[in-house]
Amino acid sequence: IYKAAGIGLVVGIIVAISIPKQYTVGVTLSPEMGGSKGGGLSGLAASFLGSGVSMNEGTDALNASLSADIVSSTPFLLELSTMKIPALEGETMTLNVYLDEESSPWWSYVIGGVKSLFTEEESESVPSDKANLGTIELSKKESEKIEALKKKILASVDKKTSMTTVSVTLQNPKVAAVVADSVVRKLQEYIIDYRTTKAKEDCLYLERLFKERQQEYYDAQKKYADYMDSHDNIILQSVRAEQERLQNDMSLAYQVYSQVANQLQVARAKVQEEKPVFAVVEPAVIPLYPSGTSRKIYVLAFIFLSVCIVISWKLFGEDILNKFKEIRA
Repeated sequence: IYKAAGIGLVVGIIVAISIPKQYTVGVTLSPEMGGSKGGGLSGLAASFLGSGVSMNEGTDALNASLSADIVSSTPFLLELSTMKIPALEGETMTLNVYLDEESSPWWSYVIGGVKSLFTEEESESVPSDKANLGTIELSKKESEKIEALKKKILASVDKKTSMTTVSVTLQNPKVAAVVADSVVRKLQEYIIDYRTTKAKEDCLYLERLFKERQQEYYDAQKKYADYMDSHDNIILQSVRAEQERLQNDMSLAYQVYSQVANQLQVARAKVQEEKPVFAVVEPAVIPLYPSGTSRKIYVLAFIFLSVCIVISWKLFGEDILNKFKEIRA
């Protein structure tokens, strides 16, 4: 048992030293999504401009509850892998390059070498355009890095409180904090861009419609003014009929122009209203101590495992081996 404990101690120390230290940074934020049910800026603008002016309220296809899926999505991680991070010597490098420099346990290199003996090496063809007709083409190396990032960058959402927690685990504590902060910022930009895209499109459409209706009103107003100037002091029924028709056209054009102008003001207010606000409850803090399993746990686990194997061998293994030898003899 003493020998087994000694062997387990040595093996445990080797394994514990071989596993690189990991540092985990967590960021907690509470999203406050845009208002609805007629409240907020758009509701206030509608109340001033008239009860008939309103913008349709729809159900969001993307909200903060999908943060975990957004963070683990391939487009999000591809964009994140190109971000600049601080290097050890004061220089900057991309996250993609940093992942290549992270160390791995020695047995991972052994396993990789054994696998390479039985598998043919594939040529690394890096496509010039990763996004093509809605599809993303990745090389084998890029795909492996994306899968590694999915394990290192995690996001979870509390369904009761809607609190979103983003955790990043890397070997450099400063890099882990920088990446965690960048993930939160990109996640905010991603949700804000989606939430405001529809409102911005509506606003651009109403601006084009506003200019068209404005020009129609100006044209109708000019026609009415020109006709009145050219038929002044002429008392004819046909002149009065044409005058009334032009005046009605001008009034109708003004009503449409005024209604579109009111809708444009509501749409401009809705762009700001739809922009969600994220309150960062716990910012990214550079950790002082590594996360994960402690080295002492590895050493104790291997000592316990070695002792258990020896005890099991002494109690059961030797008897089974002796019986097997007797049967063969």
